[in-house]
Amino acid sequence: MLSPLSERVDAPHRLELPLHPDVAVWRPLTVDDAPALARLHAAADPVDHPDWVTPEPELRDRLARSDLDLAHDTIAGLTDDGDIAAYGINFLDANPESIVRVVLDGTISPELRGRGLGRRLLQWQRGRAQQQLAASDLALPGWVLTWQPAQSDDAIGLARLLGFRPVRFSTSMTRDLTQPVAPHATDAAFRLVSWDAALSGAALDAYRATFRDHWGTQPATEESWRALTEGEFFRPDLTFVAVATDEPQTVVGYAVTSAFPGDFERQGYSSAYLDLLGTRREHRGHGIASALLARVLEASRAAGFDRAVFDVDTPHPTSPVELYTAQGFVATDHRQVALLLNY
Repeated sequence: MLSPLSERVDAPHRLELPLHPDVAVWRPLTVDDAPALARLHAAADPVDHPDWVTPEPELRDRLARSDLDLAHDTIAGLTDDGDIAAYGINFLDANPESIVRVVLDGTISPELRGRGLGRRLLQWQRGRAQQQLAASDLALPGWVLTWQPAQSDDAIGLARLLGFRPVRFSTSMTRDLTQPVAPHATDAAFRLVSWDAALSGAALDAYRATFRDHWGTQPATEESWRALTEGEFFRPDLTFVAVATDEPQTVVGYAVTSAFPGDFERQGYSSAYLDLLGTRREHRGHGIASALLARVLEASRAAGFDRAVFDVDTPHPTSPVELYTAQGFVATDHRQVALLLNY
């Protein structure tokens, strides 16, 4: 049996700023930094992930999270001109159930890479994550997790040098919507309905239940769920839930879809993005997920999108994803690698 994290994690008592000649000032982030971070990502995203961008509203939502301690869990490096050249954010899950997890986020200006700044920033974030874990009295595994671009050997190598090990691989799956969609029906005990905000709470309950057995996932907060299903990129017309025929307020499966027009020019096509797809464990085996996926594809095709896109994380780069390949999805690239420190 595990002892509390506060007894297991050796954390630094004091964090040293990641001093570097290219950075004039280090300070915590604020919500008002979202435009500056968007400018930084406009330069970094084409290098790190050329086919999608990080929109300013998404960055603002991250900074505005009520469970983020901006003063202690964020850091920004400014140049002499006052521009943000590097930043890091440590997200500690608000509702740990089986893991106390800290997810590291951030980026560095491409012009300043290869000069040791990334190593110093990651060292600071690792030290802060250790402090966050050591502050917990829960007797659970402690994780420090970072996702790095799959093509960035330098970033992955740096994480490994600091003790992280690769554990998961995010694969992008794409479906050509010019091709017809094969319909797929569930049995009579279930029916698919279009998104209705009145079912949002029931859909969140289903999402929490579904992802309890998904690698590394902890229960979603109501705040994060609202950010997804009420945000400007959410597509309710392409979102569906499965309900029990005899209990129409009981959601047993869901398919949540967004669209990011800012990505279309870089991608070279328009796309509907499947954020979430899942079925409660006790209702699996009835074709619900396949039927939901087919419905999303049909609706996306009718809405005029060129493709549907879904990212799935797997233990190995070549792990099978039969549910998606059966509906015509093709693996196009391995986007990111998850690297883990485990306590």
